[in-house]
Amino acid sequence: MKRIDLMAGAALAFTLAACTTAEPVTPTEVTEEVTAELVEEEAGLDVMTHEGDFAQIQQFTTPGGVSVWLVSEPSIPILSLQMAWEGGEASDPEGMEGLADAVVYHMNEGAGDLDSLGFQTRMEELNMSFSCGASNLWTSCSASMLTDNAGEAMDLISEAFEDPRFDEGPFQRFLREQQVSLNTRETNPGYLAWRAQAQALYPDHPLARETSAESVASLTPELAKAHMRKLMVKDRLLVTAVGAVTPEELAPMIDEIAANLPETSDLPDIPAIDYTAADTFGTFVVPLPQPQSLVQFVAPGVERKDPEFFPAYVLNYTFGGGGFKSRLMDTLRVQQGLTYGVYTSLSFGEKFQSWNGGGQTKNESAGDFIAGLKDEMSKISEGGVTEEELADAKAYLMGSYPLAFDSNAKIAGQMMSVRQDELGVDYFDRRNAMVEAVTLDDVNAVAAEYLAPERFSFIVVGEPEGLE
Repeated sequence: MKRIDLMAGAALAFTLAACTTAEPVTPTEVTEEVTAELVEEEAGLDVMTHEGDFAQIQQFTTPGGVSVWLVSEPSIPILSLQMAWEGGEASDPEGMEGLADAVVYHMNEGAGDLDSLGFQTRMEELNMSFSCGASNLWTSCSASMLTDNAGEAMDLISEAFEDPRFDEGPFQRFLREQQVSLNTRETNPGYLAWRAQAQALYPDHPLARETSAESVASLTPELAKAHMRKLMVKDRLLVTAVGAVTPEELAPMIDEIAANLPETSDLPDIPAIDYTAADTFGTFVVPLPQPQSLVQFVAPGVERKDPEFFPAYVLNYTFGGGGFKSRLMDTLRVQQGLTYGVYTSLSFGEKFQSWNGGGQTKNESAGDFIAGLKDEMSKISEGGVTEEELADAKAYLMGSYPLAFDSNAKIAGQMMSVRQDELGVDYFDRRNAMVEAVTLDDVNAVAAEYLAPERFSFIVVGEPEGLE
């Protein structure tokens, strides 16, 4: 492989999502092929440069103590920046679910002398973007700007961290939007299926908690501003960046932001969910008046550090992750006409691992659809896959991988994922080799262990017919 020309790749579309399989990552192993050189920079930064196949990644710690991964790309005058902190929605205090969402909502809604409109107008003047978000376990912010005015753009971002306003107007808008979400989710099949799964498998876990009318009503701008200072702290800050900038230029900009953050904070520990085949609950129906039934299925999955992870990742492409190349799509849509689409994916988060999937079908064919799913599970768990299927899966998964690096923002995002999961700077160079190393015996052993139909639970949202 050669290092990617970012300009040439910018026109490509990132199609990995079509296989509905999350990008795999595993703990790092130092390889002989990849070298790193410690460079003493004139500005006093110690920059560790990783000469990888996909990118040259510079690792350094700013004078203010922030760890940064940077890909300097002088041919594109855009700087893409990502920041992340461990701790997210699951860290909301009990009874205040929605607090992390309130924090991230307001990060670009005014700071210092600029109210919401003023802040948005200033971003437009600078041709920049800045926004934040929260997942269950992480809080993150991203920004994109022209390198010509990166200094001014970073000044604005720094102001957002130093003196966020949390004004009453935007906060009331946030509350109204939350109320709309509370109402619409009760007729959202996907949300209802998630709720049923969470209540069946881990009802008392923080990941099962939901916002409610009561929790949203308890929120105030003051609480959100105080919680921001717990989520966004210096000692948990990870930074990745890609663009026409050097470590010496970027370091003071990052330190300007970090100077406004508390040094540390205490957040509640989120335990891992112990999910095994013993937790299987058969078929559960969530009544919802609609002409189609949403069928979702879930079974225990594979931890990322498990040696079986990459065989499972490759197998998933053939089973249900490869679109029209997958067995489930070919059988249930093309041959039997039971659905417009069906998929499978691996969920390999730090706290919960599962092998899951889903599809929609007419209410009257729900029983046939589930029977077809179980039949395909039996076939692949008992008979495995063919050499041709394995070769096709590996060729796609390896061949499409460079498309994950066709823009500055994507590269910054890929690096952040690797940092969050502590995979090592050489993961990008090792990943395709780990896919290539998967053998037919590996894949079929995983199929026999993980894809037997009796391991799966089924959740049906709708008015299904024909269920046993």
